[in-house]
Amino acid sequence: MDITKDENKQLKAGAFLRLLDIMDDLRAKCPWDMKQTNESLRILTIEETYELSDAIMSKNDEEIKEEIGDVMLHMVFYAKIAEEKGVFDISHSLNQICEKLIKRHPHIYGDVTVENEAEVKRNWEQIKLSEGKKSVLSGVPGSLPAMVKAYRMQEKTAQVGFEWKDKMDVWAKVEEEIHEFKEVANTMDQDRKEEEFGDILFSLINYARFEGINPETALERVNRKFKKRFEYIEDHAHVPLAEMTLEEMDDLWNLAKKEFEMRPNT
Repeated sequence: MDITKDENKQLKAGAFLRLLDIMDDLRAKCPWDMKQTNESLRILTIEETYELSDAIMSKNDEEIKEEIGDVMLHMVFYAKIAEEKGVFDISHSLNQICEKLIKRHPHIYGDVTVENEAEVKRNWEQIKLSEGKKSVLSGVPGSLPAMVKAYRMQEKTAQVGFEWKDKMDVWAKVEEEIHEFKEVANTMDQDRKEEEFGDILFSLINYARFEGINPETALERVNRKFKKRFEYIEDHAHVPLAEMTLEEMDDLWNLAKKEFEMRPNT
């Protein structure tokens, strides 16, 4: 029997309230949970976020479901700690994001008209600036991994017009940066080589954006492909890897490549 929309909402609300009740119990009765602080939970939260990311990359819905619960637990945990301090509770956090979403989607909750996703993003950044943000880049966390940070900075500055007009101009910039790196590659100036190599990466990330490619996702796919193929070499090597020639390992690499191309979902 199908449930109604209202019944579905009640089920979701009931599950969330159940989690809040369990969190209350844990903070009151469990020695481990009672000891936790924002600082002690921080690294665990980062770990859970990466586990969710792994599940998403693996397209494993069961794992995604589980990891969402783990991340949600951490959010409730932080809110519970804040409530104990008397500074805010989970309702304040939820209402604050609701108000933010309503304000930053005037094309849904107001009379603004948008034509496409790009205009939605542009409006979002303009509204943030009107709220008192000092910089378009103020919302990019300094602790983000460098590749993700570069992508997000490029995305955000593009929303205020700091953007190449044509992707071929972006590719020309990639080639220019590669040429500049080659000029210093054989020198002893390590700082300059690092800087020029960074320029190549930054330009490639920008070009990926123009092609609709998320560079972090693209690199992670290659990482996973490399891992599978190298593990195939390890599993099929007739002697320890240190005793094999590069040619022998390369032969196994090519066999791995053929096998995984025949069964791409493995």
